[in-house]
Amino acid sequence: MSELKITGYGDDLTINGTRLGDLSPADHENIEKEKGGRNYSPLENVVVSHVQDSSTLICRKPDPDNIKSFIEEELIDGLCCYSAVNQGQLNQTIVDAVVHHLTKEKLPTVPRSIRHKYMSAFLMSVTNITGMDRVVPKVAGVEAPELLFKLSRRWGYRVKGIPENEAIIVAAKGNFHGRSMTAVSLSDDSVARDDFGPFVPGIELVPFNDIDSLQQLFDEKGSRIASFIVEPIQGEAGVIVPDDDYFTKVSELCKKHNILLAMDEVQTGFGRTGANFAHQLFDVKPDLMGCGKAAGGGLLPVSFVAGKDEVIGVLTPGSEGSTFGGYPLASVVSVFAIKVLVEQKLAENARIRGAQLIRHFEDMKSEFPDKIKEVRGRGLLTAFEMQKGKHLDGHKVSLELLRQGVYAKETHHSTVRIAPALTIEAWQIDNIAEAIRNVIASL
Repeated sequence: MSELKITGYGDDLTINGTRLGDLSPADHENIEKEKGGRNYSPLENVVVSHVQDSSTLICRKPDPDNIKSFIEEELIDGLCCYSAVNQGQLNQTIVDAVVHHLTKEKLPTVPRSIRHKYMSAFLMSVTNITGMDRVVPKVAGVEAPELLFKLSRRWGYRVKGIPENEAIIVAAKGNFHGRSMTAVSLSDDSVARDDFGPFVPGIELVPFNDIDSLQQLFDEKGSRIASFIVEPIQGEAGVIVPDDDYFTKVSELCKKHNILLAMDEVQTGFGRTGANFAHQLFDVKPDLMGCGKAAGGGLLPVSFVAGKDEVIGVLTPGSEGSTFGGYPLASVVSVFAIKVLVEQKLAENARIRGAQLIRHFEDMKSEFPDKIKEVRGRGLLTAFEMQKGKHLDGHKVSLELLRQGVYAKETHHSTVRIAPALTIEAWQIDNIAEAIRNVIASL
């Protein structure tokens, strides 16, 4: 190991003589490929540098005259860190709260083995906004469905009376609950599962938005099923929106068979779909709900599981925990992330701006029926799916949108999601739509 010297900040941050401000996009890519695990495939020839406003990033692209250098351009953020930045980049209310509590209130860092006063603020805020009895704080988004899984099993054994080690957890095909072993065990995505087995047992999958398949499984094995863990809208699958009455029927089936309805709202929560939480769109209330991403206001990884007293009540000291889950800074950030959600009426803005974006998509579908197959979404969780064709490639569309000043990312080859900050303004929605139309017209 060589001597390590780190100096400076921002562009002047220098690691053993290598200054960040001197690196071209190609240099950044080479360092990542040489020294990082290749578990992501970032868009080529672009490096995000800093924030201009709540919906605009400044990115660095290769200088057309000197490939070893770069130029800086504006980039509308149409992905919102997969809905982690619903409140907008560097939301001033949240930033001010963080700075104030660190510098003025001298915020400590302590584990859950000793109480801190901000936990009370977190618990009161989250139970109020979710309408749930209890909440358990976690850190990464994937920890929320992980805890949904654990709580379901323990509740199944201790409350429902399922015989030991026979509990079944049901999930929907096409789901995305994360990349932990439990999450990929719940998945049917071969990319997420290849060579990671053996997987967690006691899992059954049913097609999403297929009430008959769910009823058949519940009728056959309901006495041993603890919960149905499901996204209210499947995001990673391509923004798949269920029938309006699907979750009403799901809820009725769960009550009939004494099965928990556990909803993964990591991506759909915090106003994203035009309601504070997407299950409200379907007029149901789950027994358990997992949240993450925007729960940290885009500044910190924060997640939690909220739910009914009888379910979360099965936890006992030592049966679940997290060093940074609910630590003081995370608690403050989450409280102010909720404050922004409520006071800035983010769900309402998502509904209004989302309807505006969907209208643009519908117009494009009418104009290019040979290119755009379907338009889907609720609020500002939207997507358009292209027709099959070699020239209709989602990755190519994402790269072309970069050239038009819009950051978006494809999923499942032919679908492109657009999910900007919930603070976005009407003119920015129009700019996103114009860029997409230009790209689709050129294909």
